[in-house]
Amino acid sequence: MKFNKRDPVYIQVVRYFKEQIATGHYEPGQEIPSRREIANLLKINPNTAQRAYKEMEEAGLIFTEGNSPSRITNNEEVIGQMRNEIILEAIENFVAAIKPINASFDEVVGLLKEKYVEE
Repeated sequence: MKFNKRDPVYIQVVRYFKEQIATGHYEPGQEIPSRREIANLLKINPNTAQRAYKEMEEAGLIFTEGNSPSRITNNEEVIGQMRNEIILEAIENFVAAIKPINASFDEVVGLLKEKYVEE
C-alpha cells in the first residue's frame, strides 16, 4: 500500500479495507489482521492502526468481541452502503476530471461503456 501525503494515514487505511471488502478480498465474517499486525505490515504507527480500526468499528464495517480477533461485518446492508460509497466517490472524481473538457453526456456515457466492456 502506498500512502499519499494528502489524506491522513488512518483514513487511507480505512479506504484500503473498504476496497478490500468491496472487491471480495475480505468476506463477511472473515478475521482481519490485528492492529499490531497491520501496523507492522503497513509500517505505520500502532496508534494510527488503532484509530483506523476504531473508525471502522464505529462505521459498523468490523466488529471485535472481547479478546477475539476483529472480523468483517456480516451485515449485508452495511457492506452494500460501503460499496455504494466507494462507487460514488469514484464517480465524483471522474465527473470532476471530465467536466472541464465539456464533453456531452452521451459522448461520455458511450466512451465509458466502451471502456468498461473492454476492461
